Amino acid sequence: MEASRLRDLIGHYGTAFAGLLLIGFFLLFAPNFASTMNIINVLKDTSFLAILALGFTLAFVVAELDLSVAEIASLAAVVCGWLVQQQYPPAAAVAAALAVGVALGSLNGFGVTVLRIPSLIMTLGTAAIAKGLAFMITQGVAFVGRWPTGFTGLARGYSFGIPNLVLWMAGATLFAYGLVKWTKTGAHMTATGEADEAARLAGIATARMKRIGLLLAGVMSAIMAVLLAANLSSAAPNMAGDYLLYAIAAVLLGMTMFDPGKPNIPGTVFAALVLKVLGNGLVLLGAPYYVQDIVLGAIIIGSVAFSASAMKKAAFKV
Repeated sequence: MEASRLRDLIGHYGTAFAGLLLIGFFLLFAPNFASTMNIINVLKDTSFLAILALGFTLAFVVAELDLSVAEIASLAAVVCGWLVQQQYPPAAAVAAALAVGVALGSLNGFGVTVLRIPSLIMTLGTAAIAKGLAFMITQGVAFVGRWPTGFTGLARGYSFGIPNLVLWMAGATLFAYGLVKWTKTGAHMTATGEADEAARLAGIATARMKRIGLLLAGVMSAIMAVLLAANLSSAAPNMAGDYLLYAIAAVLLGMTMFDPGKPNIPGTVFAALVLKVLGNGLVLLGAPYYVQDIVLGAIIIGSVAFSASAMKKAAFKV
């Protein structure tokens, strides 16, 4: 009985414990890792990845694989940045970015549920469209300027002594967790992802659940885009591209903890933190830049090996 309980604890929390050990290692051995400024910077950087990965997770909950999240984010940032550059009100720029996320998330949902295109293919197509539009708008040149503090404060400011980026991450996490765990829609999304045919026979509108998951992935991409553009005071057509692999790694690594084998919100967010801690700690230890890529690839391979059936289902199920 005790052995069974120990195996259960290791299965649910082993990866999380390893992540805590990693954080502890860098706290002890990485120069300046424990400084207040560095901790704040790690949390800020984590916020971008966590929000984007949460969108990927919500699509994955309904067993759909959204590979367009990073390119949607880049396009949304470009649209937002162009409007800010043209001195439109920040609220209008933010609304336009969110509209991009809604439109392309809805396009993914339409393609998967109506045209019956596997999500792997549909979202790759959407990513290509978003990338082309972003380059068309910018002509390959980033929008950079002294943007109004009403916009940049969304990411750079503090509220109650806490960085706004951390608060945005917390809000996105609470929204996603509350949706999945505490609402009827979330329960239907989970049932759809676990057994869509059984869910359909039980009266659940599975196609609608898939559209909701992909729509929310687009919206989370847009939120991340606004915050990234506000933080950098710039918008470029490929500015979020490097986040895709990290977002995938965060979701897959998150599936090895808390609720093993299933996409889950706490796992995604904690994994995003671990990945950013790992990158930051390796830099402070003087590791070559390419070591991060090697470690990231190993994490993705190991995580996929753990959850291969879920990945296969999401990628190729029609």
